[in-house]
Amino acid sequence: FINQQQIQRIRMHSITDVNKPLWDQSTFWGRLRHFAWLTDPRSVFASRAKLEASRDLILACRSGAVDPRTVPEAELIRAKQLFESAYHPDSGELQNLVGRMSFQVPGGMALTGALMAFYRTTAQVVFWQWVNQSFNALVNYTNRNANSGITSQQLMIAYTSATGSAIAVSLGLKAFLAKRAPPFAQRFVPFVAVAAANLVNLPLMRQAELLQGVQVKDENGNQVGTSRYAACKGIGQVVTSRITIAAPGMLVTPFIMDRLETARWFARRRAVLDAPLQTLFIGSFLLFMVPTGCAIFPQNSSVSLQQLKRFDEPEYAKLKARGYSDGQKLYFNKGL
Repeated sequence: FINQQQIQRIRMHSITDVNKPLWDQSTFWGRLRHFAWLTDPRSVFASRAKLEASRDLILACRSGAVDPRTVPEAELIRAKQLFESAYHPDSGELQNLVGRMSFQVPGGMALTGALMAFYRTTAQVVFWQWVNQSFNALVNYTNRNANSGITSQQLMIAYTSATGSAIAVSLGLKAFLAKRAPPFAQRFVPFVAVAAANLVNLPLMRQAELLQGVQVKDENGNQVGTSRYAACKGIGQVVTSRITIAAPGMLVTPFIMDRLETARWFARRRAVLDAPLQTLFIGSFLLFMVPTGCAIFPQNSSVSLQQLKRFDEPEYAKLKARGYSDGQKLYFNKGL
């Protein structure tokens, strides 16, 4: 996962505190490097035993049972990478493989490639939108702020609503464009459906956060309350990130494929090459866009008491009564 040259570059950052990221998270470049490292798709091949060993080492360092300075640098960095890519930052639970952000490139390229290749018939649209939204629902649930609970009934309503909305948008837009636009325009139906579904899927899968609020902490990491406005802000940021991740591949690939289809060699082999090539193009975009989308906003997002005064007055009143000032910032995990 990490070679000696990368370790040498990381050495300028302190790794004596395993709770801190290796790169400065206050800058986009630092976050981009962090998420490129965290979402490395090769980490999905790590065995359960390796993941558990990495967890045990990091937790031992956190508790003080092991001094990080006594652990070989490469071993500590690899353990930190595996632990943070596979275990939820709030609950500490091992995330399911499909829902991990490190699975976004292989999983996303396969499903998005299928969405882009199979859009011509109603059956294809319904099936692949259902599969894709099932995948998205699992990813959204896995990467939620785990301090807010959600019932099985809420999960089922969220899942069916998000899947239904994606299928409805796909079929409606496909029918609309079939009568009013050239066939090429229909290539963009999957992106519009994915964007629309994200607007529905994420808030519904994380509705407990919107209803109950998420934990907000002070600069020392102490929990000081819960805020529904913080939940709204975090989910809005994640929706923006998810659409940003999908946009380049799903908007550029149709132009590439349209150009390829004019080539005689491709026309003769279209049935065989269409889906694999679109999947390859989508995967190439996702390799860069997954960390880029995740890096747009800080993982530990912030709200000020002044914002709570405007959008979450009950929580603001509680914090003011405890002596917090209007200019003070509070922090929360926005999820991924």
